[in-house]
Amino acid sequence: MKVQNEMNISFESRSSNEGFARCAVSAFITQLDPTISELNDIKTAVSEAVTNCVVHAYRNTIGKIYINVRIKENSVAVIKVRDKGCGIEDIKQAMQPLFTTAPSEERAGLGFAVMQSFTDKVKVHSKVGKGTTVVFEKRLSCRVGNG
Repeated sequence: MKVQNEMNISFESRSSNEGFARCAVSAFITQLDPTISELNDIKTAVSEAVTNCVVHAYRNTIGKIYINVRIKENSVAVIKVRDKGCGIEDIKQAMQPLFTTAPSEERAGLGFAVMQSFTDKVKVHSKVGKGTTVVFEKRLSCRVGNG
């Protein structure tokens, strides 16, 4: 599918930047005139991905979080959230509902499950010591001839 528009942002892995990430991505996506529900789905998935970077990838340190958003033909939004943190040893296990590497912090272990339930497709790539990339897609209803 051909890319029709694209944006890139990066910011520090501070929990205070989670809202910024949600708003920046959703502001970019609004050019497709999504429904409120679709926009909320994307904001929730972005929030979970960024929180994973803050809590798990850069545990007790500050690093960079990189977000790339591509708008493709047929109103498909592809969002990539990447870090250069500790990486995930076992992706399959990490994606299991209720699994967390931070049980002492009362984490629910639902981040990937939430991303999967609010998007059409989720892919995770990770290398221990190198970082993690989460890519999710969402096809938006085409209300104004954008598809």
